[in-house]
This record gives sequence, C-alpha cells and structure tokens, in this order.
Amino acid sequence: MPRRQGPSLDPKLQARRVIRSLIRAYPTVRCALDHRDAFELLVATVLSAQCTDERVNQVTPALFARYPDPRALAGADLADVEKLVYPTGFFRSKAKNLIALSKALVEKHDGAVPANLEALTALPGVGRKTANVVLGNAFGIASGVVVDTHVKRLAFRLGLTDRTEPEVIERELNAIVPRKHWIDFSHRLIAHGRGPCDALRPRCAGCTLKPICPRRGLAPLA
Repeated sequence: MPRRQGPSLDPKLQARRVIRSLIRAYPTVRCALDHRDAFELLVATVLSAQCTDERVNQVTPALFARYPDPRALAGADLADVEKLVYPTGFFRSKAKNLIALSKALVEKHDGAVPANLEALTALPGVGRKTANVVLGNAFGIASGVVVDTHVKRLAFRLGLTDRTEPEVIERELNAIVPRKHWIDFSHRLIAHGRGPCDALRPRCAGCTLKPICPRRGLAPLA
C-alpha cells in the first residue's frame, strides 16, 4: 500500500522522545482488560475486537462465572455463549471462536494457555495483536508492540510510522522502540489516545507531548 505522507522525522530519535514523554505523563500503566489469569485475558482480548474494553469488562464476569476455564467453555452451548457475549458485537463469530479455541487448549495444550506466539496465533480467532497482549500481560513476554486503533493512530500522528497496515506498523515500532519498553509503550499510547489525543478533536493545548508532536494528519495549530 502507498505510504501516507507527513513531515520528515528520524523515527528512532522521535521514538526516544515519545517514550520519555509518555513515561513522564503515564508513569504507571496496566492492561485495561480485567482478568485473573492468562485464559481470562485471552478470552477478554478476543471479545475486545471492535468493542471497548469497558464493555468487555462488563460482560466477562458473568461469562467467567458460568465458564471459568477452558474445559468448561469447550463444552459450552453455543447459544448460551452468544447470549453472554452479545453486547460486545459480532457475537456469533466471537462465541464460535471462544468455544473452538477452548477446545484447542484442552486437546493440544492440556487446558493451559501456551506462552508461545506461534501456538497462540494457531488458535481460532487469535491474531498477532491478541497474542501480543496475552504474552505481554499474562506472561511478561515482549513479543511485539500491540497495535490497536489508538496505537495505529498515534504512531502516525507522532511521526513514528507512515504506514497503515497493523502488522507493518508493529514491525516498524519493534525496530525503533527498545524491547524493554514494548509492553508498557502500547499501554501508554493507548492511555494517551483515550485521553487528550482524541481521534477527531485532540486537546493539543494542554498535551504534554505537544513540544515533540508533528501533528501528522491534523491541521496546523493556529
């Protein structure tokens, strides 16, 4: 795909600036999806596709009360799971994938969530983003920068990439962000995207990243 045009920046230098500024603005960050173990995080992340984390957190307590582990969910009635996850959208495909991935966990991994990127992405409904979320937040394994809609938008706006494809953006961010920052870097960008750096009406006047932000894709400040 063609690259989006924007001001010319040194990506590695800009990444260092962004990391320092984000750490100052958001010194403590955590995964926004409520979970008690790797299985709950895996399920919650699958449900978060095209859905807010807040809505997922409203749905998962009842789901996990009914189906607390892979073996329970593997034997679940599809219609019942569909009803429980309905508020998250795309409920039919999500319910089908949750039951299928639970069966795969039972049959291939003795009911445990594998701490391995290849094994995770082989599960039904699990892509790189979901696998990176689970590995980083459940196992502390930095397998790649998580690229959700906030990270995709802010990575361009802040001059870290000019690509639009999530997997390409991940590769480019992996190359310029030190591995030790991968997990929290995503959380911090997401926090900033949910805060002042709104998609349509960013509140630039009071933004702590304003001095280093090229505002790519936005009109110049008056």
